[in-house]
Amino acid sequence: MEVLGIDIGGTGIKGAIVDTITGELVTERFRIATPNPAIPEEVAKTIKKIVDHFNWKGLAGSGFPTPLAHGKCQSGGNLHESWKGVHVDELFQKSSGIEFTVINDADAAAEAEMHFGAGKGKSGLVAVITLGTGIGSGLFFNGNLIPNTELGHVTYKNDAFEKYAADSIRKKEELSYSKWGKRLNKYFQHIELILSPDLFIIGGGASKKLNKFIDEIKISTPIIPAENKNEAGIIGAAMAAYEHIK
Repeated sequence: MEVLGIDIGGTGIKGAIVDTITGELVTERFRIATPNPAIPEEVAKTIKKIVDHFNWKGLAGSGFPTPLAHGKCQSGGNLHESWKGVHVDELFQKSSGIEFTVINDADAAAEAEMHFGAGKGKSGLVAVITLGTGIGSGLFFNGNLIPNTELGHVTYKNDAFEKYAADSIRKKEELSYSKWGKRLNKYFQHIELILSPDLFIIGGGASKKLNKFIDEIKISTPIIPAENKNEAGIIGAAMAAYEHIK
């Protein structure tokens, strides 16, 4: 089944038609710069432009960079404070005239990884942890998403753990991979303690450099790198819409 997938980011909003059976994009990706300020009305207009670009009348899914509860935005995230309390799925449906499923962006990328990447066929409790500007997470039990986990926001030293151990912090503080690995060790030990997962999958740019810091992470849970589909957010958003109607 073909579904329109859209990935909303702080600088760009990207969309493509996705074959949800193969995980392949069946069109070229279309990108529009994220409005500034990224207020709901302007982002909704941009979503409609992407829908109109593909002349799309079918299902659509969108990855969205904030915590969501049943389509309702829980905070402004990195977009704009005015998003808090907005029913994002209803807003996009109204602006575009088609049915929309909205999912957290980290969950969307993890969906793609579980269906078509390193997580394919993996059962039990799997945590997909993305190390980038922050720490994103997607949690799955027997292949089913447990949404909006926000595991980068567990606290350490009275602040979110991502403020201590994200890849952006490694770069900002010019940490060696060994020192960064020691910070990540504290993080993964904590997540392992509270979740007892069967598998960690590491995503983000750090997935390609896992060998540089993996020896510092002293946990019993296996850790493997994501296969990092470049369009994971788009693919996962389309998958979320497809799963919603199954």
